[in-house]
Amino acid sequence: MSQRPPARKLASACVLRVAVLSALFVSPSGRAGIDHKVTPADSGIWARQYTQALQYGVIAAEIGGAVWLGGESEPGLTFWQAIDSSAFSGITAQLMKWGFGRKRPTQTDSPNEWFKGTQYQSFPSGEVTLQASFVTPFIVHYADRQPWVWALEILPAYDAVARVKQGAHWQTDVIAGWALGTGFGYFEAKNKNPLFLTILPRGFMVGLHSSW
Repeated sequence: MSQRPPARKLASACVLRVAVLSALFVSPSGRAGIDHKVTPADSGIWARQYTQALQYGVIAAEIGGAVWLGGESEPGLTFWQAIDSSAFSGITAQLMKWGFGRKRPTQTDSPNEWFKGTQYQSFPSGEVTLQASFVTPFIVHYADRQPWVWALEILPAYDAVARVKQGAHWQTDVIAGWALGTGFGYFEAKNKNPLFLTILPRGFMVGLHSSW
């Protein structure tokens, strides 16, 4: 039996993610739909310090892995693709934040407060976008050979739940961020010439490890 094409597999996985997140986030009362306020929780594994550490850790991993490995090996190229993915999806997420002007749960009791100005930046979640944009290139490259790589989806999943529990985002904010990051990640995984790699000196193609 033939394997499903990577694009179809990834699309199926995206649908599953949204279904799982929707089930996790649905209002207990059943009346408010997906978007509803939760009791803020900024302790334990949901504490803000951990999501911030994850954010900075992923950025450091992307840059460190790319510079160390260079772009001549598959792992190194994947890191450079992840950098492009994170940069472009992050810019897009920020433009969407300004455009949609959605109020955060800490700023209103209604999830329907859209287009209220650029100071309101709930939609989509930039941090979940980052996590999804980072893990997707690795999943695209390695899922067929190393199925365990799907475990990387724990990163955007954790961040999505944590950001909602912290009261920073509505449920559809994090779902949209996950989808946005995944889309850019898939596109960049197919790009053999990452922009940031092509505009930097030749030494970045070789990688620091080659000089040691």
